Amino acid sequence: MVEFDVVDLPTTDHPTVGDEAPDFTRPLVNEEYWADASLSELAADGPVALVFYTMDGAFPATYMWNEIRDREWGDRVEVVGVSVSTPYAHSRLIEERGMDYRLFSDPTAELADTYGVAHELDGMTGVTEHRPAVFLIDEDRTVQYAWVAGEWPEFPDYDEVEAAVAEL
Repeated sequence: MVEFDVVDLPTTDHPTVGDEAPDFTRPLVNEEYWADASLSELAADGPVALVFYTMDGAFPATYMWNEIRDREWGDRVEVVGVSVSTPYAHSRLIEERGMDYRLFSDPTAELADTYGVAHELDGMTGVTEHRPAVFLIDEDRTVQYAWVAGEWPEFPDYDEVEAAVAEL
């Protein structure tokens, strides 16, 4: 059994329900290639579940993506992920997990800062990753649901997210 300490994370100033989700353009990766895409382009086609997660390969990322895949969120909403991992790492994760989701690459964690979900790793000066978070964003880029981890590790209430998706 893997042992780890649960760590309380500081409060964040992240977008909440009713806020306009900040727009951005980043490399969006699928299993074959990547190209720059913006959140506004994705949202124009319908609601988006924007999922921030730790770097590819970390156990929280694997657990989250397996759960999202198994619950088939992509059948009801456009699901896209965001992490500090490179497009190459994203391509491997998509292939290994059999994911039908695309992933934004944010290696500088600028989006994590913008969305208030940056997490400085303990004992690693200057190393930042994304804390787990889920934002449901409608066609106008209005946040309809927001969850951000308050401790490490923590995962979203998947049933709660699904209920919010059903209300979109």
